[in-house]
Parts: sequence; structure tokens; C-alpha cells
Amino acid sequence: MAVIDSRGYRSNVGIVICNRSGQLLWAKRIGQSAWQFPQGGIKQRESVEEALYRELDEEVGLTKGDVRILHQTDDWLHYRLPDNYIRHNKDPLCIGQKQKWFLLSLESEDSKIELSKTDKPEFDDWRWVNYWYPVEQVIEFKRDVYQKALEQLSAPLSVYLEPEA
Repeated sequence: MAVIDSRGYRSNVGIVICNRSGQLLWAKRIGQSAWQFPQGGIKQRESVEEALYRELDEEVGLTKGDVRILHQTDDWLHYRLPDNYIRHNKDPLCIGQKQKWFLLSLESEDSKIELSKTDKPEFDDWRWVNYWYPVEQVIEFKRDVYQKALEQLSAPLSVYLEPEA
């Protein structure tokens, strides 16, 4: 069961995976035209990092050995769900997400990405996109969080991409 805080925000991890060209993995929600970064809830008694690796495996089929953590956001980033997305009959009520975002480098081949590893896949397609592309493409209520996350993760990505001397 996911953790929802006293304000109604569900604890969540956001996952930004980059390749050596600085492009980001962008995934299409199964059966929809909506694209987003992989993300998922943090379960009770699960650390943020444990949730990261569980979600990474469940959503894109990658393991801890396929990636390297380059950085994570300093604080929790919040977004509120539009009222029509809120399930008012649920207890506790979830009004949005609070997320820790991680920047990961893909250390293995693209062929390791497997969207249908679980019985209930979240995505049915993926592609590499330019760094800022997701901010304008994600559903509107997530744009501010995407902007903030990518701003915090851009400097660590630049260091990662610098050619070795």
C-alpha cells in the first residue's frame, strides 16, 4: 500500500533515465496517447531507493546493475491532481503526489529495456527525447514538477556528459 501523508500527498519516486547523448527515456502509457517519465508509489516500510529500483524493474524492466544514480532532487516536489482525477470515495484521500526524482544513467544496452516484464505493464512504447522536450509534452498538471525536477538534474547530467580527459 502506498504512503499518503497527512496533507493527502502520495509519496512517489520519479525516474529520469539518460543515455550517453544526454537524451531521456520517454514512455507512452499503455493504451493511451499520454507520455511520461516512469514513476511510482513508495510502499510502507520501503525506502525511497528501494522504491526506485522496484519501480524501475516493474515499469521498464531494468535492474540496479543496468543503471547508475547520478543525482536526486534535494526536496520533495509536489503536484496536485485536478479535481476530476481525485478519487473522493477513497480513504485516505489522495489529492496529489510528492516525489523524489532520480537521474539515472543507462549503463547497459537499450535492448535491456523491457516494458512488458510484469503482468500489468504501465507502458507500451518508449523513445529517447531531447532533455527539455518532456516539460511541454507531459499532461499539464505535471509540467511544473517536471520543470523543477529537470532544472535540479541538469547540472549533474552536464557533468556526466563531459568528455573524459
